[in-house]
Amino acid sequence: MTAAKLPAIGCEHPMAGIARRTHARVPPYAFYEGRKQDWRFSMADEVTLVGQEAEGLAARACRGAGATEPTTRSLVAATMSAALFGPPTLGFPHLVDYLDSFRDGRISTNPQPKLNRPFAAFFVSDADRGIAQLGFDQAFDQFVETVRHFGVAIFTQTNSYTAGELGYFVRRLAAEGIVGLAATNANAMVVAKPGGPAVYSTNPLAFGFPMGDGSPPMIIDQASSATAFVNIVAAASEGRSIPAGWAVDADGNDTEDPNLALKGALLAFGGRKGANVALMVEMMSAGLSGGPWSLDTPDFRSGDVSPGVGMTVIAMMPGVDQAARIARARTQADRLAGLGVFIPGVTGTSKKEQLTIPAGVHRRIAEFAANAPAAGNMSLA
Repeated sequence: MTAAKLPAIGCEHPMAGIARRTHARVPPYAFYEGRKQDWRFSMADEVTLVGQEAEGLAARACRGAGATEPTTRSLVAATMSAALFGPPTLGFPHLVDYLDSFRDGRISTNPQPKLNRPFAAFFVSDADRGIAQLGFDQAFDQFVETVRHFGVAIFTQTNSYTAGELGYFVRRLAAEGIVGLAATNANAMVVAKPGGPAVYSTNPLAFGFPMGDGSPPMIIDQASSATAFVNIVAAASEGRSIPAGWAVDADGNDTEDPNLALKGALLAFGGRKGANVALMVEMMSAGLSGGPWSLDTPDFRSGDVSPGVGMTVIAMMPGVDQAARIARARTQADRLAGLGVFIPGVTGTSKKEQLTIPAGVHRRIAEFAANAPAAGNMSLA
């Protein structure tokens, strides 16, 4: 599986018409403080696009933000994957974070990732302040070949923007019949215990297992926090309360008010056990890659400094008799589903034929797309 095939324009476009902004460093959540009607999550007005229209819009927006063709291809492929198969908030709404970051300097528009292999099955990528997906894409074919040769391989990367939908990376591997485990971090926004400071990011962990026989793969992609950050923003936007145990306010007190939570921090899921998982992810992502700890990571939503975060992907062949192991796993997944167990990535999963995007998100993306060079407006057919 390769990144989405987009026309090679071969041009690097300045961010004409969209002024570059810089911001002072802000504490976690301050970017969303007071946004009771965040345009990203308001579904009062929606725009519906078919896949090819959405892909073309995303590509033009990336080019309009100044991204080169390799970055555009990688980011559009990841955005479409999240929009079609993953959480909607990590599709087109999150694309706006990337576009703003291109403009403001948090993401390099023309990175040159550097790949090294200190050991035969150990890949080390420096993303050169670019998107995480580009460095992974450039190593992907070698990485898959190495996994098939040795049975296992490890990919680490640092100096990148946040990874977006982490499930995308293991979904790519599952399409090749490979089991994947991925971990990443970002700036600190999760407390290890109530009353303590924010020390971890949401620190997601993703796992993918191929199901074979044309079935969608099992994809588990979840944060170490009690809920995803975007759910707090959505609740504040819609005027809803949040369950106790999700977050604390600025004084470290448990809160059910999402607006107070935006000024505070998230809690780890399951108390100390969830905090231990967040610590494990921190060591897998920042520890193995050499990337910054969450405590030291610049905010990915403001300023002109790259978060420079790390990511680790561990890939394995599904056993000696691969077809038999995959078939066995599929049978067990079906068995569990028959008992009412939700199988992430499999249960109720089907590729969406159309995408529904909040009108505010569509409008912001269209603003960037309008600044694409003439060649960037070509059809993607």
